[in-house]
Amino acid sequence: MTHGMKLQAALVAIAIAVGGPQAAAAQGSSAHSESGSEPAARSLYDRLGGLAPISVVVSDFIDAVVLDAVLNANPAIDAARKRVPAPYLKYHVTALVCQATGGTCQYQGRGMKDSHAHLNITEREWDRMVAIFKETLAKHRVPAKETEELLTIVGSTKSDIVVPGGVH
Repeated sequence: MTHGMKLQAALVAIAIAVGGPQAAAAQGSSAHSESGSEPAARSLYDRLGGLAPISVVVSDFIDAVVLDAVLNANPAIDAARKRVPAPYLKYHVTALVCQATGGTCQYQGRGMKDSHAHLNITEREWDRMVAIFKETLAKHRVPAKETEELLTIVGSTKSDIVVPGGVH
């Protein structure tokens, strides 16, 4: 079984656990075109397995970020963690990832600049967040191509999140 087939099988298992056999059938059939013979061009959202696997990865990522000592050393981040419930953050990040990867979700939160400006996020904190994100993707065996695409999406937000020369 190839790595891609293992990932597909894992995503089908998640689909069964979350959405029942109909979701698994939809997941399993999404890899082929309508004729069933040629692989169809698939969005990053589809290649990641859709909303269920994305929400699992986001949940694990937020759990790691919320507890991280490096990030919580920033007093503004620490205060925000205490003020904003993790499930609320997970909801918004899941919707954002879903939309940014080509899914049907509609992110309804504030823009990156507005939602992070008061946090005074430094380059070091950004790098730590990216490291946690990579660790989470690796834990869930997200393939290299999809990992790179996700890192490109995340990287496109850096200028709106990191305060140049920021210190605490």
